Amino acid sequence: MQQSEIMQRVVGILTEAIEMRRQARENPDAKAALTGSISALLAETLPEIKLPADATAQETTAIITEALGPAIVALSTCFSYAFVHLAEVHDEGNTDTSTADVLRSLSLQFARRDGA
Repeated sequence: MQQSEIMQRVVGILTEAIEMRRQARENPDAKAALTGSISALLAETLPEIKLPADATAQETTAIITEALGPAIVALSTCFSYAFVHLAEVHDEGNTDTSTADVLRSLSLQFARRDGA
């Protein structure tokens, strides 16, 4: 999965979280409806790991770390980038721009990188 795809999925997750928070404020007794979007992103991003049957604990740790490292870095980078982008807009005092607007703009920016 390319970084721009991950970023668009991260923006979707954050947008969904904003909506869940709004619904929770409006109806505090209701249960949040989880969509599984985070689980789906993890399932699509994290690689399948095959371990040799005779691998030691140290070898297993090294194999898992090497396999998961790039995906975890990519996910962390995208969430961090989105946070920093939102924080910058907030710190600039742009009160006429909603969080949803900022996230939509960020998603479009990354969609254009892929030529979508």
